[in-house]
Amino acid sequence: MKIIGWKIEGGLPENEKKIVIIVVPHTSNWDFLIGMVIRGAMGFKANFLGKDSLFKGPFGFFFRSLGGIPVDRNARQNMVEQVVEEAKKRKSFILAIAPEGTRGKVKKWRTGFYYIALNAGIPIIMCKLDYGFRVARFLEPFYPTGNEEKDLEFIKGQFINIKGLADI
Repeated sequence: MKIIGWKIEGGLPENEKKIVIIVVPHTSNWDFLIGMVIRGAMGFKANFLGKDSLFKGPFGFFFRSLGGIPVDRNARQNMVEQVVEEAKKRKSFILAIAPEGTRGKVKKWRTGFYYIALNAGIPIIMCKLDYGFRVARFLEPFYPTGNEEKDLEFIKGQFINIKGLADI
């Protein structure tokens, strides 16, 4: 982390073996590389969802070996239910996801992360990927209540004034 000039604040809860980590904001392809360095520095293995085109051709094996799970964003395949079942089957499950769903500015987040955590009964860990201060801040676990509107308002409020690479 020192080599790339970043630091980590907070961490993952030791008593939780299953979590969903949301990483915000997602404004650049560099976010993935920074995330891989953070993951390595913290010593955990996480799965991530990525558009299926990343997993085609010569790089498919590479992204799968890093924990990637291909997602066809054009198909309605009950992805949330599939991921929930996978989480329930495993002793340990860490899923890192960018709720914006894309690197561009969005007005509305995708809510799959929320329903994965809610339906699997596992917490959401919020990670602020702040390029302004070059710090990854991990917040305390948040357990979804089922009140989507209220919960998402709270979650989004944790990311006010965080600068992605595209914002600096």
